[in-house]
Amino acid sequence: MDLNKRFAQMVVEINETANKFKSSIVIRTDNKCIDAKSILGLSYTVLSSQAFKLEIHGLDQEDAKVAMAHVFWKNSLPVEII
Repeated sequence: MDLNKRFAQMVVEINETANKFKSSIVIRTDNKCIDAKSILGLSYTVLSSQAFKLEIHGLDQEDAKVAMAHVFWKNSLPVEII
């Protein structure tokens, strides 16, 4: 699979997963905070970072944590849920 296509699919999958939840999902990396529900911010963050920390807060946060950890793991992206 072409690297650009794989990258685009990964970003879309992370974004679509985040948008399934009402909770706030923030990705922290390289001194930046990005809303996982923002496809533009997410694209730049995934492209330029090596490790990710997720902050998830809200009514459905436990389900969101499990789903987001899975999508990062599935795409071989190192993630820490904080």
